[in-house]
Amino acid sequence: MKLQQLRYIWEVARHELNVSHTAAGLHTSQPGISKQIRKLEEELGVEIFSRSGKHLSHITPAGVSILRAAGEIMQKVETIQAMSREFRDEESGSLAIATTHTQCRYVLPPVIREFIKKFPEVALHMHQGTPVQISELAVNGTADFAIATEAMELYSDLIMMPCYSWNRALLLPKSHPLTQVNELTLEKISTFPLVTYTFGFTGRSKLDEAFSKQGLSPRIVFTASDADVIKTYVRLGLGAGIVAKMAYDPATDQDLVAIDASHLFEPSITRVGFRRGTYLRSYMLDFIEMFAPHLQRNLVLEASSCQTPGELDELFGDVNLPLH
Repeated sequence: MKLQQLRYIWEVARHELNVSHTAAGLHTSQPGISKQIRKLEEELGVEIFSRSGKHLSHITPAGVSILRAAGEIMQKVETIQAMSREFRDEESGSLAIATTHTQCRYVLPPVIREFIKKFPEVALHMHQGTPVQISELAVNGTADFAIATEAMELYSDLIMMPCYSWNRALLLPKSHPLTQVNELTLEKISTFPLVTYTFGFTGRSKLDEAFSKQGLSPRIVFTASDADVIKTYVRLGLGAGIVAKMAYDPATDQDLVAIDASHLFEPSITRVGFRRGTYLRSYMLDFIEMFAPHLQRNLVLEASSCQTPGELDELFGDVNLPLH
């Protein structure tokens, strides 16, 4: 059994059993990968992949267990490689972050600016996606960090640490009737068409819960994952917008009225996380602390040894989160 063979089966599984795409990604030949997979299966005496003609069709039950172990081995290999890079050069390498549009557009820019200034030799890669995509990118190692707010159940394989809490604002054209309301309530909001986030994005679940608790059915006429798209359709008069308060920019959104809606909704918490067993290089620890200053090195390293979400909750139970 060779390490290269384990890498091949792991990468083939990651590429949805497409050997051609795997070969292109690894800069090798498709026949070479197929040959090494066959050799490994012959040595082990079991099939890892079932086949339909010349194509891999699905992973066998034995293959599921073998791939799980291979993934653990590949992660340890990556850890060893990261350790060696750390000793060769502490301030060069790469950092990949998977997150949503709201984080990329409204929260991360000053952090990225500070990080680039301190670590100009570190290449940054930003991946935007849904909560499912973000979790998958972090779990399979494509991204070093996941930054997310929604669907924490998707991140059970990651160490997710609380960064900050945030709430919402109502965005309106200046002529909208709600701009004349003295006291904003969910009941008043629910009588108008609304434009907000797609379910599963940027704290949308808290919004739905708030209306549901009061027995209200909001008239949501348009949803998007991108706060800038939501603002575009608010400007077109499609409806009143409910967005993360940090997505309102007084400089660029002067044509809109923003009304604080924090009293109407439970705050949401944004978290940053990484795979269990990840070797955190010095600049990675620095990035986390730049993004969330209370997540200092000792606390992050202590969190990395937690085995369950309950242990993490206990560790961060007394932390006062900043408000965005």
